[in-house]
Amino acid sequence: MSDDAYDAIVVGAGPAGTSAAITMAKAGLKVALLERGEYPGAKNVQGAVLYSRMLHDIVPDFWKEPDAPVERPVVEQKTCITTEDSWITVGYKSLKFLEGVPNCFTIIRVKFDRWYAQKAEAAGAEVFTGVTVRDVIKKDGKIIGIKTSEGDELLASVVLACDGVNSLLAQKAGFRAELKSTEVALGAKEVIALDSKTIEDRFCLNPGEGATMELFGSVTLGMLGYGFIYTNKESVSLGVGCKLSEYQKKGIRPSDHLEILKAHPLIKKLISGGKTLEYSAHLIPEGGIRSMPPLAADGFLIAGDAAQMTNPAFREGSNLAMTSGKLAGETVIEAKAKNDFSRAALSAYVKKLQDSYVLKDMEETMYLEEAVEKSPGFLEFYPKLACDLAHMRFSADGQPKNDHLKKALGLVKKRGFLRMARDLWPLRKAAV
Repeated sequence: MSDDAYDAIVVGAGPAGTSAAITMAKAGLKVALLERGEYPGAKNVQGAVLYSRMLHDIVPDFWKEPDAPVERPVVEQKTCITTEDSWITVGYKSLKFLEGVPNCFTIIRVKFDRWYAQKAEAAGAEVFTGVTVRDVIKKDGKIIGIKTSEGDELLASVVLACDGVNSLLAQKAGFRAELKSTEVALGAKEVIALDSKTIEDRFCLNPGEGATMELFGSVTLGMLGYGFIYTNKESVSLGVGCKLSEYQKKGIRPSDHLEILKAHPLIKKLISGGKTLEYSAHLIPEGGIRSMPPLAADGFLIAGDAAQMTNPAFREGSNLAMTSGKLAGETVIEAKAKNDFSRAALSAYVKKLQDSYVLKDMEETMYLEEAVEKSPGFLEFYPKLACDLAHMRFSADGQPKNDHLKKALGLVKKRGFLRMARDLWPLRKAAV
């Protein structure tokens, strides 16, 4: 590593950190990008769906590059409400998703992160792997660098904490305590090998097209969370994710939860004959905007998962990370031009986030999970009700349809119309 001071040190080579590094390096700043893994992506886990617009803003037309680390452009997105033996599927499929900048791709994070870090190097950033940052360096209350576990000290005008959900750096800087079990989800994922034709046949796709599916209801065992299956080129990513506090109360391991998902008749058929290639588990920030630490200080910025920037209601995380990293990088460029790295100057980052979709969307859904948690039986009652109503609607059993209607109204009355209105009203935030 260079002994000279950097304009910026970015800790964490995930979507947020690498986006910040590319943005600053392109502007001619001297940037160090530090990654604790053996290589970028070695420590990162994601579903993974990559929303294209945010990356296109940083690496234009990235998907057209011969070595672009994308699996399939997604043309269909489904939501499934399940009971143990039934399911309702609501989805949208359109080739409009492929027009202009494709809406999203499935990716494999290991491939993507290595490719993205190479883009940072090509832009002029210095990328160092296998580096664990154990503390920040302060002078007169200002953060001026970092200390590594190997004993190295690196100095910079600004340090950017992009080191993920646990963000040891943000903790060492005094910006946040260790997260509570109610503020994180625990996700588990398997990548299951299937040949491309089998994937396309089972998901009704044309060659090269991709699909996503999220599952709620019985597959979450009454816990706040969901299951998912995404199509890759020659595999599918299958996973579950629930609040860590829910797993603790239920007394179940995510790996066991994943096996239960695999046994559901909908999923069992989709993955039949597949071979498990890998298993991984990862914490996901779920505290939202109310758990967000201060984002700017003298010589310090926080972005991505380290700042709790996810929107679980819309299955979004990497896009918020890339946008926040880009905006953090732009803020440092402006601070460099003024030679002012004070909290006041770097707080322009917060204003940029407020003007973007990032904080607006997080504010819109900040009470959604709390509303669900405060309504006992919500996660068991509504999936069963939906499937029971659908069963009656599509059954021809010799009974008058008016009898079906009476039975359906009886099911609804068990919950009560007013209570259902109170239950379902907060969900409007996730339906827009």
